[in-house]
Amino acid sequence: MPRDLPVDVRHNPSADYTRLPRQGRQGRPYDPSDAQPLKEPAPLDLVVTLRNHRGQLHMSADQPGVRTPRTRQHHAWLRTSATDLLAGAARLRAAWRDRLLAYEPEESIGYLPFTHTIDFRPLAPVADRRIAELAERGRYFLEMMLDGPDRELTIFRTHLLQVLTEQGSLRISFDSDLHLPWPMLAVDGGHGDLWTDFLGHRHQVEQTGAAYPPIQPPYPARTRPVTSLNTDDQLEGVGRAPEVRKLLEDRSQLTVRNKSDLLLEALSRAVLDEDVMYFWCHGQFVSNDSPYEQLAVRLTDDLQIDADLVRQHRRRHRDAQNAMFRPFVLLNACHAGQSAAAELEHLGRALVDLGANGVLGPQLQIPQVFAAEYAFAFLDLYLTGEFTAGEITQQLVRWFAREYRNPLALTYSLHCGIDSILELTP
Repeated sequence: MPRDLPVDVRHNPSADYTRLPRQGRQGRPYDPSDAQPLKEPAPLDLVVTLRNHRGQLHMSADQPGVRTPRTRQHHAWLRTSATDLLAGAARLRAAWRDRLLAYEPEESIGYLPFTHTIDFRPLAPVADRRIAELAERGRYFLEMMLDGPDRELTIFRTHLLQVLTEQGSLRISFDSDLHLPWPMLAVDGGHGDLWTDFLGHRHQVEQTGAAYPPIQPPYPARTRPVTSLNTDDQLEGVGRAPEVRKLLEDRSQLTVRNKSDLLLEALSRAVLDEDVMYFWCHGQFVSNDSPYEQLAVRLTDDLQIDADLVRQHRRRHRDAQNAMFRPFVLLNACHAGQSAAAELEHLGRALVDLGANGVLGPQLQIPQVFAAEYAFAFLDLYLTGEFTAGEITQQLVRWFAREYRNPLALTYSLHCGIDSILELTP
């Protein structure tokens, strides 16, 4: 007698029959002279969830495909408060700024060498000492987060640190209500290599926690990506910025916007079909007569563009069936990878909520010379359609460390987007 067989369909490969399944890639160390296509990736290796329940934090860790203890999932209530974690994150960012970027040699008072070059090798003894100190601060932050004598917390802490330390390179999603500098945190690897202790060097890392993405029409198949450069004209000649623009012109269909009205008009359209939105501009925290500061970016004019303004211009298309907004966003502006406080909406999160595939931005006020170099390296690989954003961010951390003894790639964090990849047809 005929009967239906049980079927378990995972990961929705047909996207509800709206488009063909795409090929993914799996990471390996970045070598700019030998970038090759990579293979189909496995699912995420680790999902760490951090939930804020009125100031009390609950954390869990799940390894898809790995059996959990027979009585429960790995989880615990943290003794560290949300306020303490946000303050600790601010101190960690300040340490990177003060101990590294603000370093002045005794013989050159007023000169900040780590802000004028990407190559830290001439100052390797100083750089290595400062990087070792920052790794120790990253370890302290993680230990402070998980500190406590409770049996439940002790078992959870032991498990999580063991996974982060002993299981090699993982693809990790931190599904967190608090936006924290995860790649800058560190473990005690016990190998004597200060670089491999940083989470962003050891693993592919993203922060999630945004709303469910909007349902959008099928992605168009094209051989040439569509991109935009949203810029401040005063930064056009900084470092490799001219080469970044030429890279976008040569390898994509590029739109350049240098005024806020052009950007806001584009965001107001139902269909803003770009594969990559690149922001090369200034970022700063502004109060707007509010008791809280909020991150905003500014193009050539003086209008501050924050999360609220972006939502205002795109709100009517949030759930429209004919709307499209799904770029990968490189927010190469100071502080663009962080938020000021838990009460505020993060600019990157607003873009993800509206449909962006992912947002990449720095946690600090990054030197412009390095920011332009990082953008060129990232876009040079992403525009091939052969590498995911998660792979590239980890590869660049390792490459800048190996070639230049420079740790600043660790300050770039992904808000979603670990699997974002440019989909091109031959």
